[in-house]
Amino acid sequence: MMNLDLSFYNWDIISKFVVKGFYFSIMLTLIATVGGILLGTVLALMRLSGKKWLDAPATFYVNGMRSIPLVMVILWFFLLVPASFYAALPGGIGTSYRSELSAIITFIAFEAAYFSEIMRAGIQSISRGQVFAGQALGMTYGQNMKLVILPQAFRNMLPVLLTQTIILFQDTSLVYAIGAYDMLKGFETAGKNYGRPIEAYLLAAVVYFAMCFALSWVVKRLHRKIAIIR
Repeated sequence: MMNLDLSFYNWDIISKFVVKGFYFSIMLTLIATVGGILLGTVLALMRLSGKKWLDAPATFYVNGMRSIPLVMVILWFFLLVPASFYAALPGGIGTSYRSELSAIITFIAFEAAYFSEIMRAGIQSISRGQVFAGQALGMTYGQNMKLVILPQAFRNMLPVLLTQTIILFQDTSLVYAIGAYDMLKGFETAGKNYGRPIEAYLLAAVVYFAMCFALSWVVKRLHRKIAIIR
């Protein structure tokens, strides 16, 4: 019978191996969320512009990214982007943190495709009357989007955006493929060093579940409040 012992995990081990990876996982999630939403909003506006020269490349990008497994995109960015690109970064940061920088670039590019579809649905959910009202006031297309449509779309799509962010946090565990030091890597390293790999993966699963379950509960409460406001 398998003998599981989680008692050896104390704060010293957690702080030594896991905290560093936890910080990177959170940082990667936040940066990829902000960057993905910004790039995704641009892609959504390109697809809704009605101009083929904007719609076609945006559609190709979104559909292409969503058709490829994330772990393959992570590997492609890491292996295909020349090492000279990272070496050229100031302060030697590219050489020391190539895996981490590659992961950040990959997640922003990949998640933008999903955030784009969320934002496109949010923009299309706004009543056409709102658009016509802005036009009647003499607003340009850009002003109408900035002041009338996008604020309402962000509010309507906030629960979905947060849900995608939770999924993004779970996906950060895939950066193990390029050797980046995330939270899962921290648990794995501790398990190998102390000869407890099964307990390490089990505890990692519990931590991921607890965090994502708590965040999902918060998103559900937020969704109810937004539904009441609407």
